[in-house]
Amino acid sequence: MQETILNDLKMPYCPGCGHTVANKSMSKALADMGVHPLDVIVVSDIGCTGLVDPLLTCHTIHGLHGRAVALAMGIRMGLEHPDKKIIALQGDGGATIGLQHLLEAARHNLDLTLVVQNNMVYGMTGGQTSGLSSTEFKEPDRPETAVPGYDICALAHNAGAAYTARTFIGKDTAELWKEALSTPGFSLIEIVEMCPAYGMRKVQELHDTADYESVVTRKPRAVSLPHRADGRSLLDALKPIEHTCEAPLDGRLEIIVAGSAGEAIQSAGDLLSTAGITAGLSATKKGDYPITIGTGFSVAEVILSRQPIHYTGIDCPDIMIVISQDGLDKVRSRIGEHTL
Repeated sequence: MQETILNDLKMPYCPGCGHTVANKSMSKALADMGVHPLDVIVVSDIGCTGLVDPLLTCHTIHGLHGRAVALAMGIRMGLEHPDKKIIALQGDGGATIGLQHLLEAARHNLDLTLVVQNNMVYGMTGGQTSGLSSTEFKEPDRPETAVPGYDICALAHNAGAAYTARTFIGKDTAELWKEALSTPGFSLIEIVEMCPAYGMRKVQELHDTADYESVVTRKPRAVSLPHRADGRSLLDALKPIEHTCEAPLDGRLEIIVAGSAGEAIQSAGDLLSTAGITAGLSATKKGDYPITIGTGFSVAEVILSRQPIHYTGIDCPDIMIVISQDGLDKVRSRIGEHTL
């Protein structure tokens, strides 16, 4: 029996949610095609679509809101195995937030499939309308914004997508999945769905209020392949850190350096890590600072260990070096009984 990419966990969606049907169609299509779960990479987005991750037996990556396509593009461009199926899952909110990524993927015609699960609302934040919400769906409460939503299939097609399709939940979408996954280049399927919490609750309502009908368009064209001029990795340009001495450390040492922006806190963390590697240790370094990198706190977390480091978190460090009030305010709660 062909393995499927869905495990036996209960679907986490509201009763009647279209995501349940869409995910089962995806699993059925891949099984019918004989694709093994480990030959599939699913990149999910923020929102209800992202709840699918624990249900999958394939490789998964959970992206930021609107960035699933960008991550999928990066995977395709860096992957050495062109036979792997890459699928990005987004809701209507994520698709419009990350619209530029979608258009670039279509323009370059990278070999991946995007599925937009369009229930016309931001379901996780209270049912706000999105850029794909239809005119009639918005009209009762927001007549001032009653303009047609984006025709995302037309946008992708005009940008260069090899395959685009729009369908409504309630139909068997497995065949569309198969065609999209079998088409070389960028393919997009928009599945117009119900949201029983904030949106449409009946399939007929979806059809009655939609701005656009079901559609399938094809544009056969050359698939964009990653260009590697000489096959070298960017890491080849980095100079290896030579092991020149031995550190008298048998276990694991956790160090936090905390201060303010401009006090070379991150540089200090880099130096500590480099020194550890030079002394034959495994080392990790993480930086923490606000988005306003020129002001506020700056924290560097360094772990040095004689053994490989599998967990890079620090709860209560062995050593804490604090050189400003900003730094102390940030890390005070992590000072332990045995912290020096």
